[in-house]
Amino acid sequence: MPEQSAGGDCGPLSLLEKAARVMNAFSSTEARLTLTEVVERSGVPRSSAHRILDQLQGLRWLEREGRGYRLGMGVLELGALASHHHRLRRAALPHLHELHETTGHLVHLAVLDDAEVVHVERIGGAADTAVPSRVGGRQPAYCTASGKAILAFSDDAVVEQVVRRGLRPRTPRTICRPEALRAELATARSRGVAYDHEEAYRGVSCVAVPLRGSGRAIAAISLSGNGAHRELDRLAPAVVDCARTVWRSLFGPGRRTVRPHRPAQVPHLGPAMSPAAMTNTLAWMRDSEWM
Repeated sequence: MPEQSAGGDCGPLSLLEKAARVMNAFSSTEARLTLTEVVERSGVPRSSAHRILDQLQGLRWLEREGRGYRLGMGVLELGALASHHHRLRRAALPHLHELHETTGHLVHLAVLDDAEVVHVERIGGAADTAVPSRVGGRQPAYCTASGKAILAFSDDAVVEQVVRRGLRPRTPRTICRPEALRAELATARSRGVAYDHEEAYRGVSCVAVPLRGSGRAIAAISLSGNGAHRELDRLAPAVVDCARTVWRSLFGPGRRTVRPHRPAQVPHLGPAMSPAAMTNTLAWMRDSEWM
């Protein structure tokens, strides 16, 4: 008889539900479980449980220890990443609202995930429909101000990973040549401010500032304008001030804040793990000792 999903009358369990049950078996205080114990606690048939355990081990969500299994580093990294994003959003939110109210423009808080930026927060009004963004939404890093602001203060390996993924045109203004993108990132690194001049969407330009101290950028704050370069230049100092304030909210006045007009040396912290977002976040947590 096939297993039933929660409620008993919703049909057989999907593969995702089985995997969730297997992972939930490790929610007790016991650090190590055998295959038999996983089967007893999850209710998943032995053959299915064995296959799922092997797959979760390959994903580093579980580790094999003799005849048993325990939670792996992949779960720890994901948990740390989620905790970091929550703390970052909570510290930034009031200042993002203030930036939106002061300028009247759409505000984003974004982090880098592989070759894309993910919007952790979006503050805008009813008129901000030109940018079809949402919290949790993704955009290519190479053609967004937020992505370029973070990439400018990332390891070369992270930038090259973005280049290898391809620089496909989104609009006629999208930077599609690797050497042009590298030059753009060098300029952003020198200024401490990155721009997107209608590269992701027609008629929409953005200015972004990396959220960082003296090392890698952990996120970026961006402001969307109407495409006028002079308007973005006028708004850039407000974004810089917002990034500084958020950084102080995270780490206090003793931490070094963003310096928009001074080039920064990015330390080499060893080979990057995949995905890049997890590498940057974990390296930042280690260096900043925030946990």
